[in-house]
Amino acid sequence: MAEFKNNTFFNLFSRQLKNQCTIGKSSYSQRIAKLDALQHAIAMTYRDEISEALYKDLGKPKVEAELTEVFPIIGDIKHAKTYLHKWMRKQKVKTPLAMLGASSYYTYESKGVCLIISPWNFPFNLTFGPLISAIAAGNTAIIKPSEMTPHASALMAKIIKALFKEDEVAIVEGEVEVSTELLKLPFHHIFFTGSPTVGKIVMSAAAKNLTSVTLELGGKSPIIIDETANIDMAAKKIIWGKFLNCGQICVAPDYVLIHQSIKNEFITACKKWLTNFYRAHPNTSKSYGRIVSNKHLERLKAHIDNAKDLKATFEVGGEVNADDKYIAPTIISDLNENATVLKEEIFGPILPILTYDALDECIAYVNAKERPLALYVFSKHKGNTKKIITNTRAGGTCINNTIIHYANHYLPFGGVNNSGIGKSHGFFGFEAFSNKRAIVNQHTIGATEFLFPPYSKFKEKMARLTIKWF
Repeated sequence: MAEFKNNTFFNLFSRQLKNQCTIGKSSYSQRIAKLDALQHAIAMTYRDEISEALYKDLGKPKVEAELTEVFPIIGDIKHAKTYLHKWMRKQKVKTPLAMLGASSYYTYESKGVCLIISPWNFPFNLTFGPLISAIAAGNTAIIKPSEMTPHASALMAKIIKALFKEDEVAIVEGEVEVSTELLKLPFHHIFFTGSPTVGKIVMSAAAKNLTSVTLELGGKSPIIIDETANIDMAAKKIIWGKFLNCGQICVAPDYVLIHQSIKNEFITACKKWLTNFYRAHPNTSKSYGRIVSNKHLERLKAHIDNAKDLKATFEVGGEVNADDKYIAPTIISDLNENATVLKEEIFGPILPILTYDALDECIAYVNAKERPLALYVFSKHKGNTKKIITNTRAGGTCINNTIIHYANHYLPFGGVNNSGIGKSHGFFGFEAFSNKRAIVNQHTIGATEFLFPPYSKFKEKMARLTIKWF
């Protein structure tokens, strides 16, 4: 690590490294006090500033700011406070009869110095969520927020500096180069939220120091709608889930696979709910956000232009206003299989609709792609729902709804393979930032001591007998 000795990041890391054991031994009461302070800061002191920052960065309506940023953080903290005492207790387990005279248990100990790299789409939620788990588990943490939401990042820096000493929790702002330098340091755990492409870079950097990782990634999360579904209800839930935060959500529905017999009915219902939610002209709606940057707007516009070139049908939307970072809620059907919008994660307000005739065909299409972060099923047929879940793989699934599985603190949240590694939220977040340490306590003489060298025929027979008791 000599190359970092004059580096600000190295000095910060070193200070936390020296403090890790003190923080790791912190009591239940001390950790609760930190969570209380963070809860008060988010719920009271900085609540209005959070909404203001999110509007400046993302055009996010205040209700969405409350629903998707403030509420989840407060919920995470309350859940951790309720169960932390239980999580911190030693967990007794059985001991084999052959180890007579011993008892066994495991404890959750802090991993040490952790790095949290958070994204821009839900900057507060996806920064403070992992931090809550890190604090609950007794770690120190360095946070690198996204440079794409500068107002949110500046406010988070203000909050962190007001609540914590730098040798416990610190925040480092900057461009991609900052993340690159931080990833060179030998952290004990890295929690990254972002794209699969960048996730591979993070994992590669972590491998050099054998650092454990939690990767919350994304991918193309499908919706499967069969002919038994409640079409109006499905359209309502899908339009909400897709166009919340202007589609810039890792678990946003990426595309629809719908039975061909109900396609037109579904599109009609989608148009109705779009108008109900965002009026006839969403660009004038105070309930509809904006694209985070010109770079992302151009990326999404390229998908729209490509679909137009391939003569796809624009059921609704397609309008782009670069000056306002606005892309209309867009639904596209009759897509050519070569359309770019079918090949890459969309992460924006564009919803492709594909049709199928047989459920097996639909399942095969999903399985031909990378495993998604979420998979959504709309059906009244329990057999179809079971068949889809049994024959596909995904990080999580909602039946007859979208996105809400993220909000259940009792469920693990995370992807599988390309859509993520590891789980977070509630106990699963606490576990991600902890080392599960196995402990055996020998109280009296143990049976295995009778099998110590020198070996004999008698001990060979005893060894064979002892194996039966394991």
